[in-house]
Amino acid sequence: MKGGLDPEYFNRIINREQTNSVKYDGRQGIFGKSNVTPAWVADMDFAVPPAVTEALIARARHPIYGYTLFPDSLYDATIDWIQRRHGWTIARDWIVMCPGVVPSLNATVMAFTRPGESVIIQPPVYFPFFSAVTQTDRKLIENPLKRNHDRYVIDFEHLEHCAKDAHLLLLCSPHNPVGRVWSPQELEQLLTIAERHNLIIFSDEIHADLIYPDNKHTVLATLNGSNKHVITAMTPSKTFNIPGLNLSALIIPDKTIRKAINDVFNSWHISASNPFSITAFETAYREGEEWLEALRIYLRDTRNCVAAYLNEHLTKIQLISSEGTYLLWLDCNAMNMNDTELKHFFVHEANVGMSPGILFGTEGSGFMRLNIGAPRHTVMHILKNIHQAYNRRT
Repeated sequence: MKGGLDPEYFNRIINREQTNSVKYDGRQGIFGKSNVTPAWVADMDFAVPPAVTEALIARARHPIYGYTLFPDSLYDATIDWIQRRHGWTIARDWIVMCPGVVPSLNATVMAFTRPGESVIIQPPVYFPFFSAVTQTDRKLIENPLKRNHDRYVIDFEHLEHCAKDAHLLLLCSPHNPVGRVWSPQELEQLLTIAERHNLIIFSDEIHADLIYPDNKHTVLATLNGSNKHVITAMTPSKTFNIPGLNLSALIIPDKTIRKAINDVFNSWHISASNPFSITAFETAYREGEEWLEALRIYLRDTRNCVAAYLNEHLTKIQLISSEGTYLLWLDCNAMNMNDTELKHFFVHEANVGMSPGILFGTEGSGFMRLNIGAPRHTVMHILKNIHQAYNRRT
């Protein structure tokens, strides 16, 4: 990035209203009012790396936007990024380009289970993990995460029991919404159970690059014994704030598993090939690293500001220790409100639009998910609104 990144880059307030933004222009439909400060859907209010914008403008100047191939350079950029950032050497033919991670969840469920067969998820977890199973007539097996003070861990004893009856495990790594970055030891224990019960694992690692600087992400498929049964989802969409362009990659070393996934995608006749998504994807991976390093520091500092503010002014809300993602998991149980009352309080009294924890499973009751992917002024404004609203009640 020529000349380095302006220190104020992430402090810029960018008006997203009337851009057909789900986060902003969808507020009336989601919250019943349009004047809430939105901190819910998982995109950020930061401008993308300048190189991405410049590349998109250059592509737009060519006046024909026809059917588009995935170029060799796209695969090369993906391979280089994953090697450089995660130490994983992958082959080109392992990569399956696809239209987003949520469709990939559904495709995986359909490829490796039949109606009535069982799929394991680990709530509280991103809600499409539930629907990928229930809406395809599969049986949902829940292996809830265990709360251990201010962080969550996997209940391996219960997972061993669940795995006896399941065919597939949907793993969220790093975990949305609880912010855990699973350790190599935890992941190895998970793989041991999967191998013992012949489980295929879909590892959603789309937040793998959004790790706070004092933590490290481990790609599940880099561990011993993983290549036989792991499907890894990666994408620059969350990392570089381009999720609206709908392009992601599945990394699948096993040829048989790869064919099964491709067969499902081919049956849907949906192309992920878009001239703008390809341009943004490749450019972000090639030229976005300096931007990302600055972002990670900015998000870490924002997380720390949130923690300090809650500790001083909002002691009824506990921040669960967050190691990755720009999504914070807030324990609001001490506020002594049920989920309906919590939603009303935040939306109608504090004018803040967060994601209710109950969306992520019954284990999320009493929690809220806060998106801090915004200028710090906006995040602090949200907290002050909550503080003032709560003081009015007391």
